[in-house]
Amino acid sequence: MENPNLEQQPAPATPQKDQKNSGIIEKIQELGQTNVPDMGQSNIHCMTVVGQIEGHMQLPPQNKTTKYEHIIPQLVAIEQNPKIEGLLLILNTVGGDVEAGLAISEMVASMSKPSVTLVLGGGHSIGVPIAVAANYSFIAETATMTIHPVRLTGLVIGVPQTFEYLDKMQERVISFVTKNSSISEEKFKELMLSKGNLTRDIGTNVVGTDAVQYGLINEVGGIGQALKKLNELIEQDKPATGGDVVQ
Repeated sequence: MENPNLEQQPAPATPQKDQKNSGIIEKIQELGQTNVPDMGQSNIHCMTVVGQIEGHMQLPPQNKTTKYEHIIPQLVAIEQNPKIEGLLLILNTVGGDVEAGLAISEMVASMSKPSVTLVLGGGHSIGVPIAVAANYSFIAETATMTIHPVRLTGLVIGVPQTFEYLDKMQERVISFVTKNSSISEEKFKELMLSKGNLTRDIGTNVVGTDAVQYGLINEVGGIGQALKKLNELIEQDKPATGGDVVQ
């Protein structure tokens, strides 16, 4: 017999329902939307470099950052994954740590799979080497790239060795950019050391069409052109199949 004094308890929520609800909440918190496009079947991996590129020192929590310890393992995974045939790298960054930026640039440049970069908004400072690291680069018509000398923050010891260190680091950036783009070393240094373009700094703010004219970026375009070019590079990268074997 049932005890009339006992109240009927509601059935506990199933774990599957709880997981679903928490998944939706997580998507809203992280992406501002409830549904995310399914990229499981895509052969292209899209990666973003946004905000400030974080180096060995952790930046304050209110700063929007791209951490190199997140990006580098992803690039290794892309290189190893046979399902991924190309990389689309989208930049909207103010720059940041020089060595972290160069590390990401070298990783992208040394990948065996086709890669395309797209600068949206800005690809400033150490974002310039990342933008030119891919096989082909695009920049939005309204996007800009700030080219300026390498700077140090914090305690600086005023001795010749400090300036030599800065000069060597700057040469690393210049060497990488000129090797991976069509701009000459003389022109890049001229833009880097130009006076009067930036109000509180030495350097040049290069707009989309000017970046192409200087040979820094390959083409002015957006997401449609970038994906179209990447698919072309993927097709070119595939080995030719079929045909008769001639001995």
